[in-house]
Parts: sequence; C-alpha cells; structure tokens
Amino acid sequence: MRTKALLLSAALLAAGLTGSTAQSVYSVNAVGYVNLSLPAAYSMIANPLNTTNNTLNALLSDAPNSSQVLKWNGTGFDVATFFFGAWDNNFTLNPGEGAFILPNGPYTVTFVGEVMQGSLTNPIPAGYSIRASQVPQSGGLTTTLGLTQLENGSQVLVWNGSGYNVHTLFFGNWDPTEPSINVGQSFFINAAGAGASWTRAFSVN
Repeated sequence: MRTKALLLSAALLAAGLTGSTAQSVYSVNAVGYVNLSLPAAYSMIANPLNTTNNTLNALLSDAPNSSQVLKWNGTGFDVATFFFGAWDNNFTLNPGEGAFILPNGPYTVTFVGEVMQGSLTNPIPAGYSIRASQVPQSGGLTTTLGLTQLENGSQVLVWNGSGYNVHTLFFGNWDPTEPSINVGQSFFINAAGAGASWTRAFSVN
C-alpha cells in the first residue's frame, strides 16, 4: 500500500471591536488529500481526513465493481459490496476507525478533507477492535501517534498482506518492536483490561 499526501493550511481571520479595543480570533483549518494505492488483495485502510459525509458512498465512490469492505463490529464483520456505482451497505468510515478492503483490481483511493485538530479522543473497547490514527501522521504508535493508554498485555496486530505482525505491550515496552503505522492504515488492537481511550492533542502549527 503506497501513500501520497498533500495538506494545505488556510488561515481564517475574524476581527471584532468592543469600544476602542480590537480583538482578533484566529483559526487554522488544514485541508488536503491522501492517495492510497491498493493491490487487488486485502488491505487494512483508514480514512485520515474528516469530511461532512464519511460514508462509503462518499469516500469510495469510484471503487472497482464487486469490491468489498469489511468492518469489524466487535464479534464479526459487516460486509459491503460495490455494485454499479453504490455500496449495498453504506456504513461510515470516520477518522480513527478502520476496515479491510478487497478491491476487484488495483485501486487508488483518494481521501479529501480536513485534518482533525485539538483535543482528540478515540475510544478503544476491551478485546478486539480496528482502530487508526485520527490524523494523517505516520510513525511509531506510541512515540509519534500518541497511543500511551493501553494496559499491560495489550496487543496490536498489523496486517502485512498475508497475516499479522503481532506487537505486545510489556511494562511500557513493545515486543518485539513498537508498531509503525502509515497514513491511511488501520490495525487490530486487542486491548487488555477494560479497554482504553486514545487521547491526544494535535495541531498543524
């Protein structure tokens, strides 16, 4: 799975006057796109940019006919199949969620939207779930992406195209290595204990 990303920052300025005092409020929205080049085989993907419509019909409207997306529901997979321009199960793929995709042929999906910023929270239930970074960053799951809340004994399973590379958390250290995650890539978490909440503060500045 190859990834290409472009992010653009748009600064918005609003100024208000109260008596003789001028107050300015600044906000920065970062928008752009991410291309994922997918093989005609199972891949675990994520939507790295937020839009007003994060459904399959909006995000993956140009998929090859008969492609499938499989989203974990806690006990099994909900399956959507693309037939003649529409998905028969139009579920969401919000930033922080993930799913398997099986394209019927090589497929480049382009995500277009806004980078999520501020105080971000991604709940992780106990047991197995599929999760992803809520922002388009790549790197170490703990050191770069900020997942520090998992309990001892939790596992992360990263799909390698034919199986999983399994990483287990022991007393703050990953065995055999810290998972490294790409932009637009999701993964399984097997959370020990009562689960966790992946919280972090993120800004493009």
